[in-house]
Amino acid sequence: MVNPKRRTIRSWVVLGAVLAGLVLISLAWGELMLTPRQLWAGITDHDELAHTVLFQLRLPRVLTGMLVGAALSAGGLIMQAYFRNSLASPDLLGVSSGAAAGAVSAIVLGWTALSLWVLPLAAVVGAVVATLAVLALAQRGASTERLLLAGVALNALLGAITSYHLSHGVALWERNAQLLFWLLGGLEDRSWLHVTAALPIVVAAMVLWPLGRQMDLLSLGETEAQSLGVDVRRLRRTLLVLATVLAATATSVAGIVGFVGLVVPHGLRLLVGPEHRRLVPLSLLGGAAFVLACDLVGKLAGGLRLGIVTALIGGPFFLWLLRRRA
Repeated sequence: MVNPKRRTIRSWVVLGAVLAGLVLISLAWGELMLTPRQLWAGITDHDELAHTVLFQLRLPRVLTGMLVGAALSAGGLIMQAYFRNSLASPDLLGVSSGAAAGAVSAIVLGWTALSLWVLPLAAVVGAVVATLAVLALAQRGASTERLLLAGVALNALLGAITSYHLSHGVALWERNAQLLFWLLGGLEDRSWLHVTAALPIVVAAMVLWPLGRQMDLLSLGETEAQSLGVDVRRLRRTLLVLATVLAATATSVAGIVGFVGLVVPHGLRLLVGPEHRRLVPLSLLGGAAFVLACDLVGKLAGGLRLGIVTALIGGPFFLWLLRRRA
């Protein structure tokens, strides 16, 4: 039997190598293909065209994709610890739906013309409002079952709001194209603004790692964790805040990208075990690699949106998990 520590180190090496390879391929692949020599010349600013393509177009897209993948994966890991269910994800509480509804509302109301920051801020506000609404609906004890039921109801309501905006005034093609972006998710036309907007993900991830041991104890049950010295109420509140920040920020810069928070942490848990201090950094790395891989698949498939690719991969994976647990 392979030692868990050795397996973790091996996973770090493999995921690191895969991520590095995906970054290089993503930077080189596009309408203008770059050779390794051109890549180096662009990085060192010895080729003006390659430098412009890399630093104005492809590098912001790659970095945004990495941050989005890391955030969604970490958010999924948090939700799985929170609900003590390896099939949980941030979508359960309506975070992604709330972020999309906030962004879509800002587009429809014309607020996006005021500043480039309005759209991501509206998405974050929508996600926060959605989470607060779920907590308010499930206030009496805030049990897992009440949170899940409140999340399902709110997801349906927010989805209806987004669909209404999309169907109301179909003639406005340009506006509806923006709305579809938030529904389908994607990394097209990402800029350094989106990279900057995604920086809270890094801060949230740094806060999450020290909570690994408490998350392990929470997985034993609330009563057991409380008896071992964990402030369960404070921990649950902190986890919800972190999951909201991570999912909201990711959705604010890339739209709704589903299944990342389910596929990556669950797969890694099967690989290295349930210890969260190992799972947190691996989930960040694995999520970044998964989103970049899906983005590349979308490019190779003729421009499939990121959200479609992750759904095509995550849907069958979810069904397999259900069959496996049956």
